[in-house]
Formats: sequence, structure tokens, C-alpha cells
Amino acid sequence: MIKTTHLKKQFESFTALRDVSCNIAEGCIYGMVGSNGAGKSTFLRLLTGVYQPDAGSITIDGQPVWDNPDIKKRIAYVPDELYFLGGATMNRMEQMYASIYPSFQKEYFRKLTKRFELNPKKALNTFSKGMCRQAATILALSIRPDYIFFDETFDGLDPVMRNLVKNLICEDVLERNATAVITSHSLRELEDICDQLALLHKGGLVLESDVQNLKTEQFKIQIAFPYPYDKELFKDIDIRHFSKQGVVSNMIVHGDRESIVSKLQLMNPTILDVLPLSLEEVFTYEMETLGYSFAIE
Repeated sequence: MIKTTHLKKQFESFTALRDVSCNIAEGCIYGMVGSNGAGKSTFLRLLTGVYQPDAGSITIDGQPVWDNPDIKKRIAYVPDELYFLGGATMNRMEQMYASIYPSFQKEYFRKLTKRFELNPKKALNTFSKGMCRQAATILALSIRPDYIFFDETFDGLDPVMRNLVKNLICEDVLERNATAVITSHSLRELEDICDQLALLHKGGLVLESDVQNLKTEQFKIQIAFPYPYDKELFKDIDIRHFSKQGVVSNMIVHGDRESIVSKLQLMNPTILDVLPLSLEEVFTYEMETLGYSFAIE
């Protein structure tokens, strides 16, 4: 388990992270979304021990991460800004990774290289941006780490490669009970694979929830009545968002779907439809409830 408590990181006068506390369970895929500059990369660099926190603590399986080689051997990290040895091929990077990580599996590395159809003898500086990200992902997964951190992992990947990377991450988590933490500025990239999602905004963790709960505890209702009415008509219902155009209202509602729909039916509406709600809408309306104005790309 990863546990952060009142985590803070500051660079001169700029506070990148402020008072971030979260628990990331073993064997889950934890997604963190936020706009550019929200603190996502800083969060991952703290988790991997690249940065030392200015305040608060980080532990993995009860042990501190900073200056702890034993924990770091169990971690793989694919940063947003990739780095390879000058003029290196994938084969040369394989040798370097194998010399650092005792758990590195060369056979698995070769299997993934073939699956991605990359030439392991070709210089990485001749690869496209997407191919370099594929190479970095292959190297990281070949460590067979207990914890793997991806920063903007799907950036530069075409749809086919994006789905392949997602499938590999899911396989790793399911087969080995590994834990993956993935950051992105795009909620659409994460909503189909994550067990938990968190929203980082201006250095603070403003929303964190189990994906299944987010999808089942909130829903959209379209409703209309043959007489004038406003939001006060629904004062006994937990409404996260309300808008009305003409006689038809759209509401984002939190609570038990069956009991709320039954209550609304007793009010004899002329229109009553329960509509699907995307995870992006859930996050947007939750942010409005918290008093934030935030657009998720």
C-alpha cells in the first residue's frame, strides 16, 4: 500500500503540492487527473523518491521511499520527459536495466519488443515520440515491479498502441497484483481502466473516489411538469447540478436511483427519463459542488 500524509512540495515561492493525503491500495490502478501545472508530475516524483517532500510523509508497505534502495528496486517509473543513454538502442537499455534491477526479465522484454514491433537494434534517437514512449513502457514493465508509475503515459500514442499499453497494465495488475499509478490531463484516457480516480487541482487533492461508486451513486434525470416549477420542488433530493430550459429540467442526482425515481414518479411528471452519465460529467459536477470551476480535457 502507498500512503501519503499531508504531503507538501515547494519550489522557491511556488507550491507544487499542498497537504496531499491519500491511500493507494495494493493491486489497483489509481488514476490522477488534473490540468497542466496541477502537481501530477511532482506527486509521482515524490512517490518514486526523486524528490524529497518538504513536509508530510510517503510510505510504501510501511517503509519510507526517500533514500531507500530496497523500496526503489520494487518501483518502475515512466516519466513525462523520457531519457535514454545517448545513441543507445533498446538492447543497450535492456543491459543497463538488467544491471540495476535484479527482477528484470529479459525474456519478457523480448516478448514485448516483438509485440510492439520495435527494432531493438535501432538507435532510440531515431524513434518517433510515440515509439520512444513504447520503448520506455516496455523497459519499465520488464522490471516486473510491484509498483509502477506512469506520467502522461498515453501521450503521443496512436489508438492501437494506447489500447495495447492499457491492456498490458491491466494484465500486470491482475496477474501479479501489482499497483499502477497513472497521471493524465485527460479523464477519457483513464476512466476505462482505473479502480480509483483522483482530481488534483492547484496542488491539492480535491476529489478522490472509487470509480464504481462514482458511476452508480450519481445519475442524470430529465423531467418536466405541466405547471410552473423550480428547483425548490425537489428540495428533498440531493441535486448536484440543476438546469432548466422551458418546462424541461436536467438534474444530476446523488443517491439511491430506485427510491429517487419512485419518489419523482409520485409527483406525476409529464416527462421522466433516467439518462446515462459519463465519468467526465460526474467529475465536472462534483467540482461545481466543491466550489471549483474546472474543465477536464
